[in-house]
Amino acid sequence: MASKNKNILGLSCYYHDSAACIITNNTVTAAAEEERFNRIKKYPGFPLQAVNYCIRESGISFDDIDFVGFYEKPYLKFYRVILSHLRSYPFSLPNFLATIPEWLKERLDLPLTLESKINYRDKVFFIKHHLSHAASSFFPSGFEEATILTADAIGEWSSLTCGFGKDKNIEIEKEITWPDSLGLVYTAITTYLGFMAHTGEAKVMGLAGYGKPVYLDKLKKIIKINPDTSFKVDESYFGFNKGRRMFSGKFVKTFGKPRKKGDELKQKDFDMAASLQKLTEDIIINIASGLHEKRKDRNLCLGGGLFLNCVMNHRLLRETPFENIFIQPASGDSGGALGVASYINHSVLGNTRTYIMDNAFLGPQFSKKEIKLALKINNLNFKELDWEYLYELSAKKIAEGKIVGWFQERMEYGPRALGNRSIIANPCLKNIKEILNRTKKREQFRPFAPSVLEEKAKDYFIMDCSSPFMLLAPYVRAEKREVVPGITHVDGTSRVQTVNKAVSPKFWNLIRSFEKMTGVPLVLNTSFNLRGEPIACTPQDAIDCFKRSSMDILVMDKFMAVKEDRLDELKGY
Repeated sequence: MASKNKNILGLSCYYHDSAACIITNNTVTAAAEEERFNRIKKYPGFPLQAVNYCIRESGISFDDIDFVGFYEKPYLKFYRVILSHLRSYPFSLPNFLATIPEWLKERLDLPLTLESKINYRDKVFFIKHHLSHAASSFFPSGFEEATILTADAIGEWSSLTCGFGKDKNIEIEKEITWPDSLGLVYTAITTYLGFMAHTGEAKVMGLAGYGKPVYLDKLKKIIKINPDTSFKVDESYFGFNKGRRMFSGKFVKTFGKPRKKGDELKQKDFDMAASLQKLTEDIIINIASGLHEKRKDRNLCLGGGLFLNCVMNHRLLRETPFENIFIQPASGDSGGALGVASYINHSVLGNTRTYIMDNAFLGPQFSKKEIKLALKINNLNFKELDWEYLYELSAKKIAEGKIVGWFQERMEYGPRALGNRSIIANPCLKNIKEILNRTKKREQFRPFAPSVLEEKAKDYFIMDCSSPFMLLAPYVRAEKREVVPGITHVDGTSRVQTVNKAVSPKFWNLIRSFEKMTGVPLVLNTSFNLRGEPIACTPQDAIDCFKRSSMDILVMDKFMAVKEDRLDELKGY
């Protein structure tokens, strides 16, 4: 039964990366993470400000919401939490005492929370966590049918699922369940290497490029691959519910003392990261290859936090027979909000699939008037320029080695800055990584990504497809590595964003202007934030970040701004 013109609100919250998404008139009209509004990174609570934004952006009121969907089944998850604590008692008692009160507050009574916060009293749809991930990837992919693979730390019970999507339907055919979880293992070893869970995994991926997989054989004894491509985790090496550490004494006895946060990184740490990365890639590629052998599909859809691993994603594309891959740009838990809304829209209501996610620009945007007012209130020196001159001058400053904050139109959904909330720099400078890591107050080993004109990508990178969401890490062509050292990782790879002129005309024009000056059709692009902070959402967020960093220039809409000690940057313009 088709049901047109319904307003569907999707929610994900109560773990990390809480978010809201709304579908109106059969189209995803808005989606955003709560952290962007309350400025608390990885915020887990109810996404009230994100909901408010989605409602405003869609031009409706709370009374106009027809359906609300939640990205997992809370009671099923609560059952698993209780059971796992009981299995690990008495070691799990501290975790039990810390987490159960949170469950009893809001997590088990979402309908009441919705009534109190947004006055919604109708039915709430709950679907399984990994079905939300599957829906978030398949429905907006544009594929009529596809194999679907999801993987993360854990949902209710599942840590990985394999399925198939066709038209308006998704079928989950196979699942791997807790405690067998690649995502949990990756996070556990992330903490072993001295980084924080849920924020340090990307650092470990970058760290892997500096090492060799010398611990791979030892890790394969802990995570054993079965003949049917599934895997089994030896729990004795981990402590997922035991005390404060995710790894056990047995793990430490096997691999040595863990690195403490802030300690100097050693070759052992690089090699452990490389071993973990190689194991994860090999297991996922093995599973994906088995799925293709079974179904022979041309298309593969990927969802879940594990597929923010761009190095693994590119190996999947290169080493499996799938011809086309779609990866949800908000692959982590925030994407579950879009997934459950899409599932209700298509699988429950039967609406035709017309929306194709060719960009992630679903967040707030601000008018020229609002931006100008923010610049004035903050006493910044600025000038308004026409667009062509703004592109030319911004590119000139970037070519000269200046660091430029670039704030335009709608904010990105998901963890990647894709040219609307970005910090831009010259990729041709050998020392630009060190400069930018100091600017953002990040670890010096962390690499940076390029944004390249889509039509010129193959000239610089070994790739056969577009990468609009910065979720593939191909190799930089050998002859270009000295040309763009600022975006070439130590292992020769680079996390590429391809920029399409029709999708991102302003960002495309900036890069094109840079190419005219330098002959290089790409810029270095990193997210508009400092270490430990969410990406900038509002003009004020961008200005605050600009003031607290060593950025040279801030460009918002048609305005170019500088700090008091950089007035000469605007002289003559």
